[in-house]
Parts: sequence; C-alpha cells; structure tokens
Amino acid sequence: MQLLRHIPFLRTVLWYSVTAFGGPQGHYGMMAKTFVEKRRDITETELLEFVSFCNMLPGASSTQTVTLIGYKRGGIPLAILTLLIWILPACTLMGALSFLLDYFDDMKINTQSFRFIQPMVIGFIIYSAIKMFGIAVNNTITTVIAFATALITLLGFKTPWTIPALILVAGIITNFSDKRIPQKEIPPKKIKWGNILIFFTLFGLAGYLSETATRENWKHRKLFNVFESSYRFGSIVFGGGDVLIPLMYNQYVVRPQTKHIQENKRDVLSIKQDDFFTGSGIVRAIPGPVFSIGSFTGGIAVRTENNFFTQLAGCVLGSIGIFLPSALLVLFFFPVWNNLKKYAVIYRSLEGINAAIVGIMIGAVLFLINAIVFTHFETNKVTGFIDVLVFTVTYLLLRYTKVKPPFIVMGCLLLGFLL
Repeated sequence: MQLLRHIPFLRTVLWYSVTAFGGPQGHYGMMAKTFVEKRRDITETELLEFVSFCNMLPGASSTQTVTLIGYKRGGIPLAILTLLIWILPACTLMGALSFLLDYFDDMKINTQSFRFIQPMVIGFIIYSAIKMFGIAVNNTITTVIAFATALITLLGFKTPWTIPALILVAGIITNFSDKRIPQKEIPPKKIKWGNILIFFTLFGLAGYLSETATRENWKHRKLFNVFESSYRFGSIVFGGGDVLIPLMYNQYVVRPQTKHIQENKRDVLSIKQDDFFTGSGIVRAIPGPVFSIGSFTGGIAVRTENNFFTQLAGCVLGSIGIFLPSALLVLFFFPVWNNLKKYAVIYRSLEGINAAIVGIMIGAVLFLINAIVFTHFETNKVTGFIDVLVFTVTYLLLRYTKVKPPFIVMGCLLLGFLL
C-alpha cells in the first residue's frame, strides 16, 4: 500500500521517459527541471552527488541516476519500479524495430523531425551546467578544476576513458589540502554484500552457460549468448552510449567476419552492418536511455531463428542483461558510498568530483556546439542560425519560465516537422 503514495512520482517518471532526449548530458538538465525544481524529490546538491557517483560506475549513468532518485524516495522496491518504468518505452521501441526492420527502406527513414533535438539538448546542458556551477564551484581549486576539466573534455570527448580519468584526478587533487574539511572520528559501519555477490555470480554464470551452450550446440544457445553479451556490456562500459555502440559493433558486426571465427565455423551472434547502423541511429532519435539498443541487438541477433517467440525472448534478455548490472552496481555501491563519504578523504574528493562534473558538462556543450552547430554553419548558415536560436530559447525557457521540458521537446519536434 505504501507504493500507492508514489503513483504521482511514477507517473512523472513515465512522462519523463517518453520525453527525455539527448543521452545522459541532456537527461541531467531535464532531471533538474523535473525532479528538483518541479517536484522537489531531491535537492540540487543531491542530484549533483548522484550524477557524480554514477559517472564513476560502469553502465548506463542516466539510468542509474533515475534509479537512485527512486531509491531515495522509497527504497529498493520503488527504485526497481522506477528503473522498469524508465527503460520500458525505449526498450519496447527498439525491440519492435528488430521486428520491423525488414519493412523499412534504410535510405528512406525520415528523421527530419528530430533534427532540432540535438541543439535543444545543448540548451538543457547549458541550463544544468549553470545551475550546478553555483553549487559546486565556490573556491579557487574548484574553479581551476572546472575549467581545466572543460578544456580536456572538449579535446578528448570521444576517448572513452576521458571522463572516468578526469573524475579520479579531480578527486585526488582536492585531497592535497585538509584545511577546508578536517577528519572527524566516526565508527565503521557494516557493509551488506548481497547485490555485489549477485553481480559477480551472474557475470560468471552467464559466461559459463553461454560458452557451454555454444560448445554443446544447445537448441536455444543464442539466447544464452545474447544475455551474456548484454550483461558483459552493461558491466564494463564506462562513458555511456558513445562507448557502448562501438563495442557492440565490434562484437556483432566485425568479430563474426574475423578469420578465426570463419575457420572454426563458430555460430556466434552476428548482425548485418546496415541493420546495426540503422538501430544505432534510431536509438539516438528516440527518448530514453541509449543502452536500450540492447533490446534491438538482442532481437536482431536471433532473428535468423525465424521464430517470433525466440526473437521476443532475445529482446527481453538483451534488455535485462544490459540494465541489470547498472542496477546491481548502483544499489550496492550507493549505501557503501553513503558510509564512505563520511570520511574526510571521500568528502574532500567529492568537492573535486562535483567540480569536474560541471567542467565535463561545459566541455560537452562546447564539443556539441562545435560538432553540430558549426558544422551546420559550414553547410547551411540558415540551419546554423536556427540551431543557435533553438538552444538559446531552450535555455531561456528553462531558466525564466515554467514551461515543462516535455513541451519544449514537442515544440522542437514540431519545428523539425514544419521546416
């Protein structure tokens, strides 16, 4: 019965899940507007801490952040419901795409309605970065960290280890001084190891069953392969969808064509290059987590079985496999983190980490403006000016009006359709 009082929150999560475009950076701006300012489920400081913490873990960082918001409101039961509602729309769309792909002419898929979503996302990131700058950057060292991190992020945005490395270094730098945050004596607390044991057990069991199923030619061996591959990606990927998609491309498109696989005639999971590019393009044009591509790859990888239920199972296992590690890791480490951050060394690290997150957002804005807006200016100055207008108006609406984020998204979609 206690969950009934959370229905308005879950309804907001559902609405957010069908309007959250733009990947993690864009999601954070919408989170700030939706869960901090509108509903006040968490404070700005808590959101910044959640974002900082989740960026230090592998997996889908925006998914982990949303899960933590549910966890903070209602513990593990609400966290699980929040996770399921958040991923369901995107996973459903991407799973359906694996069935409908044969009916699409890849070269004629119309994505013009989505063309102003990227500049809109820039506006969301600018809004979030400015809000968090006032909270996290409040002395000389955090100012230096924020701007240095912004520059390095701009230069190394496509390198997968840039963001984790910056967060680690920033946390170390603010520990060079103990004057601002002295250590206080605190008693150690007991750590519950359940979730992390489940995480490692599933990792080992999935690998064993996948290899055994392939070697012994089990009837539904590819479903075991789908879960293992998805679970492995969800466990090791730092840096979000921009890192996940190249790894998947290597696994599903490149690896099956290698000499070793061909000579040994191993029946590994394989996806056609054009199909993979279609899926990886569409997942960026729909709301929700980019990791929902796991539903598409899971279904398309077993499509050759020519069985509806097998393909449906592939979609479901691909979705579960890629998001389960994120949930297990965040729900294990966050209670541990809450204990650890009471130590001054951790608290001082948070000071640097929070400043680094702000810098990463600033760097992301600069990178996206360069990659999107300036590119459009070179090809069509009118489009470039419209991009600038879109992200400027987006920021102004978020900053100075009560217009809700979903309506801004719908406005940009309508603009793309009309122009």
